[in-house]
Amino acid sequence: MMGIEKYYFLFALAFIWIVIACVQDLRRHEVDNWLNFSLIAFALAYRAFYSSYASDFMFFVYGALGFALFFGLANLFYYSGVFAGGDAKLLMGLGVVLPFFGFMDYAYVGFGFVMLLFFVGAIYSLIYSAFLVAGNYKKFASEFGKNIGTRKNWILASIFALVFVIFIYSLFGIDLLVMVFGVLFAVFVFFLLAYAKSLEVCMIKLVSAKDLTEGDWLVKDIRLNKGIIKKTVHGLSLGDIVKLRRNGRKVLIKEGIPFTPAFLIAFVIMVFFLAVSGFEFSSLLAFLS
Repeated sequence: MMGIEKYYFLFALAFIWIVIACVQDLRRHEVDNWLNFSLIAFALAYRAFYSSYASDFMFFVYGALGFALFFGLANLFYYSGVFAGGDAKLLMGLGVVLPFFGFMDYAYVGFGFVMLLFFVGAIYSLIYSAFLVAGNYKKFASEFGKNIGTRKNWILASIFALVFVIFIYSLFGIDLLVMVFGVLFAVFVFFLLAYAKSLEVCMIKLVSAKDLTEGDWLVKDIRLNKGIIKKTVHGLSLGDIVKLRRNGRKVLIKEGIPFTPAFLIAFVIMVFFLAVSGFEFSSLLAFLS
């Protein structure tokens, strides 16, 4: 078991913290900084204490390097708009928690977990978005029709181009079924993009300035009497909120899908799979790929 017992505390700690993060995210679309930062601090402190107690210096080093790796990934996902700030910080915390026994485990466990997270997140987001669409069907249907209409010529041109290319390749032995599958897949991707774009209308709401919280995402720049509050990837700052409250403004903000439940599901699946497989980490990447 490679001394996996020393990770039991970290697994329990992460599970409890992610559950609390889920409650916060589902209730108010926000995860407190203190929660994510305390997970990082407690996990690093535990690794440092255990390393000193058991004279296992690498136990702390692996955790610190895990944090560094996930810090880089979290910032990449945050600034590319994939994650909100709370999700990015939670990912950093899990970089300290995940079990690493060697440098190759950063690929097997680290990137394996990220792959699993996005796979679970995609399914979770589709299910969650279906409830959003059901509650805002008229707005969504109208927006979806517009998006399909504006992309209609592009879709048709792309399909015809794909059919032509596959037809040429079919002369060299490509099966007709492959051509049909390729066309259907192209159509599916285009409709999925239109669906994702149309979904934004279901996540936009008009909010009074007194109800704004730090990190809320503006739909567009807000022009005030003295200056402009720009929409950024960081969302509203406390200073921005003060200005809006002074002006008594209502603003349009875009709420994201609360993503922390995907973290919880992915974490539980990974720990369960590793336990069942006897913590043979190399089999995890093979399972996910």
